[in-house]
Amino acid sequence: MVTQTLAAHIAAARQAELPPPVRAKARLHVLDTLAAMVSGSRLPAGLMAAEWVVTQAAAGPARVAGTRLRAHPHFAALANGVLAHADETDDSHAPSLTHPGCAVVPAALTLADAHGLSGDALLRAVVTGYDVGTRVARALGGERYFDRHHSSHAVGGLFGATAAASVLMGFDARRCAYMLAYAVQQASGNACWRRDPDHIEKAFDFGGMPAQQAVLAASLVAAGFTGSREPLEGVPGLFAAHAVSADPALAVQGLGATYAVMETAIKKWCVGSPIQAALDSLQHLMEHEGVVAGEVERIVVALPRQAAPVVDRRDMPAVNLQHQLALLLIDGAVGFESGHDLERMHDPAVLALGDRIFIDARVDDDFTAHPRQAIVTVFRSRGAPVSHHTRHVRGTPGNPMSEEEVHAKARDLMAPVLGPRQCEALLRAVADLESLPSVRGLVDLLQPGHGAG
Repeated sequence: MVTQTLAAHIAAARQAELPPPVRAKARLHVLDTLAAMVSGSRLPAGLMAAEWVVTQAAAGPARVAGTRLRAHPHFAALANGVLAHADETDDSHAPSLTHPGCAVVPAALTLADAHGLSGDALLRAVVTGYDVGTRVARALGGERYFDRHHSSHAVGGLFGATAAASVLMGFDARRCAYMLAYAVQQASGNACWRRDPDHIEKAFDFGGMPAQQAVLAASLVAAGFTGSREPLEGVPGLFAAHAVSADPALAVQGLGATYAVMETAIKKWCVGSPIQAALDSLQHLMEHEGVVAGEVERIVVALPRQAAPVVDRRDMPAVNLQHQLALLLIDGAVGFESGHDLERMHDPAVLALGDRIFIDARVDDDFTAHPRQAIVTVFRSRGAPVSHHTRHVRGTPGNPMSEEEVHAKARDLMAPVLGPRQCEALLRAVADLESLPSVRGLVDLLQPGHGAG
């Protein structure tokens, strides 16, 4: 049975062997998510989450990253999840249409902080969360599920965070099944977040809500709450509720043999996932074909059909493809600050160039099979059109970023908040994660002014 297989896998995770490459990749995803949380603490969604925590509860045993706040784990988990997706810097798993890190890591970090658990336990919880959340989202239908207006990002994040919380709480298989039952009852999410102009509801949907619900379920099950032993399969059950798109076998396919963290992309560019390959292609054309803003008559970007509306002329800079490509052409680079500058959305030169950039939504099999690719074709006032195809953008499994590149990205995101010295101390702590007897020292370094900066 699906539930029992998943529950047994989760229960065994604290003792299971993890291959060294999986451990190494998981450490990079922990760091990448922590960097997203720290940088997110200074963005609108993060600032709002911190203000909300102050109004809700007195100091508790868990911390909120990028702040000096302490809170009850339920509140800290929500805030940390919102921070992790306050922007478009966090990782993504294309096959399941999820962002695992922004839900799994905040839930795991909050519980490990509250209970003083080890870095090794945190790492194992994160790997398990990625494995379970992505598989459940794929089993629900992935793109077909999303096309029916469900949010695979919220639901996949919930099951991932639930699995991670179960590992950290040391639950046996029976209680892991109860945790999955509570996740089924809390599973929700509608793709209306695509109409959110402020990236605040989206931060809650992808990160805050899943992390908080997982931590809440963990506290209930730890207190003796019980539930269904088979909530995923059968009638009624989660997959039966989505019978048009669901393939329950995918929930356990390759479990224990293949690891979802190895299939998850770390973003090179701090923008929405469908923009990544387009920026890579345009950068290539600028460097190798001499493309400059003043000669551009028109740009056509071929993207997978499902991804196109997510980034087509959106009102948030980090998820507006036309805006990001125009910035790259005009500035010669796109950084975290320039890519999130709302005033540049009204820059006449940027707007005029963006008006000449169009998306060609592709439905052919190749674009469906490789959903993070893009073909950029530039039509210039002189010479023939030039084109570049990025099939595997930097940071995806087919073209992974090096440890040095991930560290450089983390420095860019965290140093303005924590200071260079404290940032370097945090990088060293994550690199040595499995040897930490308690993650509390690591969480100390996520608080500005801790003393290392």
